[in-house]
Amino acid sequence: MDLKGMVIMRRFRFLMFLSMLTSLLCAVSVYAAETESEKTKEDGSRILVAYFSRAGENWQVGVVEKGNTEIMAEILAETLGADLFKIETVMEYPESYDEMLEVATSQRESDERPELKTAIENLDDYDTVFLGYPIWWGGLPMPIYSFLENYDFTGKTIYPFNTHGGSGVAGTDQEIRDIIPDVIVEDGFAISGETAQNDQEKTQELINEYVDQISQ
Repeated sequence: MDLKGMVIMRRFRFLMFLSMLTSLLCAVSVYAAETESEKTKEDGSRILVAYFSRAGENWQVGVVEKGNTEIMAEILAETLGADLFKIETVMEYPESYDEMLEVATSQRESDERPELKTAIENLDDYDTVFLGYPIWWGGLPMPIYSFLENYDFTGKTIYPFNTHGGSGVAGTDQEIRDIIPDVIVEDGFAISGETAQNDQEKTQELINEYVDQISQ
């Protein structure tokens, strides 16, 4: 083979080598991407914001079409990129605040578990649950007891949040720990119902600060 033929042959072999190397690198890249994708599916957490809320007449805000806690839950879910679930009862609570309070007090004194009409079919898909509720007569609404006792929260982390008329968290985070003692329950986060209902910009600001704090 003459010199020209040898050069052509070497170039051909070099191009073949580059082609094989490129194919190999592409295959490695695809495998790494698929592996990372699978890892994200395995390790990535999905978040649920579950809440109980009541419209009608509410303390300090009058008659409202959407409950204070529902507004807070919607903003929190949007901020977190989380799924949203509303806890609803078969029994409808009175629209009047005073009448509702009488029913709520009676349920609490009798340790009643109101029947729920909504259910989560895929709770196993979530490892973090933000649980929202209003403060009723200084504590948890009894539908929250029903909710917590209806599901297995083993291995999940619960972040309580609530709206209130001046009582703050009112010890409800510890109340939740007492209901599900083997589950991680973080400290509660509270916003006044008046703020949630009438100042959603401030509510968003407070939620942003809270999310930044728990993300550290």
